[in-house]
Amino acid sequence: MSQEDKGLGPIVSSEHLASGALPALSEIEFGLVMLNHAFSRWMVRCMAAAGVPDLSPVDILVLHNINSRNKAKTLADITLVLNIEDTHVVTYALKKLERLKLIKSGRRGKEKLVMVTEAGAEACVRYKSTRESLLVKSVLATEVSIDSLSEVAARLRALSGHYDQAARAAASL
Repeated sequence: MSQEDKGLGPIVSSEHLASGALPALSEIEFGLVMLNHAFSRWMVRCMAAAGVPDLSPVDILVLHNINSRNKAKTLADITLVLNIEDTHVVTYALKKLERLKLIKSGRRGKEKLVMVTEAGAEACVRYKSTRESLLVKSVLATEVSIDSLSEVAARLRALSGHYDQAARAAASL
């Protein structure tokens, strides 16, 4: 029996937004809010457990992105992949990570590139190990299927496109 069948209505943070044509979207939004905060908290605590305290969630995402595929990245590469519109946020993270000697910068012509250092790569390995033992092991214990997780991820990426388009439309009002 669903929450609505029990007379409880959808589980949302803002009932006035759930009173429109698509209440389930408000449920998704509330789930995303909760997931975003839980994920941010997890990243910070996992990285601290991996020996690198005091990084923000964006710092951690940027470090993992730079470490990915062991390939130098540009600011534009990072902002595009992470879907971060404000380049200043990523620039600040890059400066912080470089100051901590987790990344280093170089140039390809006029283009600035960033690469992970050995210390940064080691931090990512420790993060992965902690993630595997604490998070992945826990999720696997729920017997959730890999296919269902992939389907949820695909739907979330698709929804992000709708939100991006709506944001562009709202900016033109």
